[in-house]
Amino acid sequence: MLKNLFFCCALLLAPLALAEETTLPNPQVVIKTSEGDITVRLFRDKSPLTVDNFLAYVDAGHYNGTIFHRVIPNFMIQGGGFLPDMTEKATGEPVVNESKNKVHNTRGTLAMARTSDPDSATAQFFINQRNNLQLDWAPNQPGYTVFGEVINGMRVVDFIATAPTGKVDRFSDVPVEPIIIKEIVRAKLL
Repeated sequence: MLKNLFFCCALLLAPLALAEETTLPNPQVVIKTSEGDITVRLFRDKSPLTVDNFLAYVDAGHYNGTIFHRVIPNFMIQGGGFLPDMTEKATGEPVVNESKNKVHNTRGTLAMARTSDPDSATAQFFINQRNNLQLDWAPNQPGYTVFGEVINGMRVVDFIATAPTGKVDRFSDVPVEPIIIKEIVRAKLL
């Protein structure tokens, strides 16, 4: 009888435990690429608007089939906005720049790509292959919002950074052979 009561309580509490697991302040995603997987912890506690924006694109499947379209060795790899034929994907409204969070653009961190307008980031992101502190916020210099860090798969990032690149139309540093982002999914935490 006591075993049954315990089992029933466990069943009742299980959904609460699962709900708590999916609302962790710093969720994780897996970037599944043609070169291997990259697991990332997102910094919702430091860049909440940016993380929510990124996760909306993840949940909508926006990144599925996009490429790393800008690869600069010993700097960064950028993706999430173009298909293999260099067609740009449509995006939503830009997100407010949160680079004043003082999270640094260090090796293995993810940051939002943007134009010269600090508040122009939409879906494209980059992974820093080295420390790029010149991209951080400073007085009178808006930075690039860091919103996550690679926790597994930095070897994949380093491998992607070695890809031979060339020019395609107006774009430089485009890998000669497309490096596909098959999909980005929320990680199941155990």
